[in-house]
Amino acid sequence: MTPHQVTIKLITENEDSQNAAFSREPYRITECQQCAATRKQRMNDM
Repeated sequence: MTPHQVTIKLITENEDSQNAAFSREPYRITECQQCAATRKQRMNDM
């Protein structure tokens, strides 16, 4: 099993919108500690 670092980050999905402050969504960021590959997944889509 390859070790991964997992973090949760709020990402603004539509920065050009007037409501950008309200368009933040939680994302799960996974980074492989061996090859540094990164994957992000929207938490609301899980």
